[in-house]
Amino acid sequence: MASLDPQLKFEVKEHMYMEVKVELSLLEKEREVDRLSPNGKASPLGDCRPNGALGHVSDEDVAPLRLYHKPRDYVEASVCHVKDLENGQMREVDLGSGRALLIKDHGEFSAIAHKCPHYGAPLVKGVLSKGHIRCPWHGACFNIASGELEDFPGLDSLATFQVRVEKDKVIIRANKQALQAQKRSKPMSRCSAVINSNTGFSHVLIIGSGPAGLVCAETLRQEGFTDRIVMCTTDKHPPYDRPKLSKSLESTAEQLRLRSPEFLQDHDIELLTEKEVVAVDVKMRAVTFVDGLRIEYRKLFIATGSKPRPMSYQGMDVANVFHLGTPEDANSIARLASNRNAVVVGTSFIGMEVAAALVDKAHSVSIIGIESIPFKMALGEKVGKAIMKLFEGNRVKFYMLNEVSEMKGHHGQLKEVVLKSGKVLRADVCVIGTGSVPASGFLKQSGIHMDSKGFITVNKTMQTNMEGVYAGGDVVAFPFPQRNNKKVNIPHWQMAHVHGRVAALSMMGKPAEVKTVPYFWSAMFGKSIRYAGYGEGFDDVIIQGDLEELKFVAFYTRGEEVVAVASMNYDPIVSRVAEVLGSGKTIRKRDVE
Repeated sequence: MASLDPQLKFEVKEHMYMEVKVELSLLEKEREVDRLSPNGKASPLGDCRPNGALGHVSDEDVAPLRLYHKPRDYVEASVCHVKDLENGQMREVDLGSGRALLIKDHGEFSAIAHKCPHYGAPLVKGVLSKGHIRCPWHGACFNIASGELEDFPGLDSLATFQVRVEKDKVIIRANKQALQAQKRSKPMSRCSAVINSNTGFSHVLIIGSGPAGLVCAETLRQEGFTDRIVMCTTDKHPPYDRPKLSKSLESTAEQLRLRSPEFLQDHDIELLTEKEVVAVDVKMRAVTFVDGLRIEYRKLFIATGSKPRPMSYQGMDVANVFHLGTPEDANSIARLASNRNAVVVGTSFIGMEVAAALVDKAHSVSIIGIESIPFKMALGEKVGKAIMKLFEGNRVKFYMLNEVSEMKGHHGQLKEVVLKSGKVLRADVCVIGTGSVPASGFLKQSGIHMDSKGFITVNKTMQTNMEGVYAGGDVVAFPFPQRNNKKVNIPHWQMAHVHGRVAALSMMGKPAEVKTVPYFWSAMFGKSIRYAGYGEGFDDVIIQGDLEELKFVAFYTRGEEVVAVASMNYDPIVSRVAEVLGSGKTIRKRDVE
């Protein structure tokens, strides 16, 4: 298979604003005969493996749809002339009962769901390359023949539909239920071991129910694992979409849910909620919980994430001061801020997102930051200033180069935040968003290796220094290929998914490595920042477009190499650059100047 041409062309057009167009030239590659049948539809048997680990399935093979073989359960439509689409083109088409994405690649047509299962992004605006399509919003990748999820974020694959050509007309036949659902779960095996739920042993024990833990459990089942899986969490809810907490403060745990209790039960993934681990004994292969429960394991996956960075000030016992950690925290913050005074301490992404979300609710919103400009370390001074201006235009007041000295209360309820500069801010609710540290304290006596910051160090297969013990997500430092396998911590939601999958495959003796390009996003005032790559230690930022209008792309360079990219209102440029970086190519500074 040919790789991407590394040459990037940038055309600057003068319209209402500067527009940057990144053209990715694809070299002609050989047709993948074994993946596609002659009519352009993915062969439903082309990549099947035993043990319930199907490489891909057609819309007829998805388990929930097996009952639907009657003609009335299908819709068929002629959607275009065979010459309407050139190679490498996509079109969203209407089938009457729903929409599909029609793709022409190397002379073959395929039809898949038109919306990304993660957040519903229109895939027609995504990036088509090397047999897959990358979501324009958050970078998830799907195989265009099978609909299979190939890169994260998200848990589900795309529905696929039959395509045929008759008399120069392209005809799509789709199962109506698949057309409505748009997404599908990969087939999973069940647990065949006879287990009493009170048994203090699990073949695989997962600590943490975030994306790393959940993807680990689901991948094991997808790959044909038929022994017991127990996933435990300090949360009281089934897995939920944590990044939405700071953007949508009034959402409930049910609204944010990633998988229902019924889904987990149906796939024999046991969930233990409100369970805090206090010790891991690697010699006895046992985990002890604060309530005295003890579970022995054969394989252990630690995905405990992070916890708020400790902050000291006077008045630690004053109420209505929050670290945003749960849906209940988010709901309380929104309720207490209604027509009142809100203060956010810290200019982390979470802190800034909370401040933006409170503007329409609160009487006033103030942000206290230790730096001179928000996001200066992550996005650079110019981008940081532009975002700061956006906030100031929305009535947010900044108190930068400052810290909290005291939280003052009245009858135990917060009333004022006192800064070290002497400034006193009225406050009815305060949210602390000053960053986080790894949640790894319970491992101190375990012998599991951690670095000086408390991150669990793992190898490229996510294994720790202890046999049978794996770790992933925000709690780890892992070898990052794009930095010569230097061990780094990348606390991105998307990256945690990848770690969970790699760990599961490693447990099953199918070693995999982290090959994904880090992808991050943030949303404030209805505007999204997208970011791909690993920009740690960048020494220059090249900006194309208009910062004033917040329509720009920023390239972060180290020496002569582009290491990361960020954008606002420039989709799908970040996904385009992620494609180039993901192909192993280098983008040079001169290519973007």
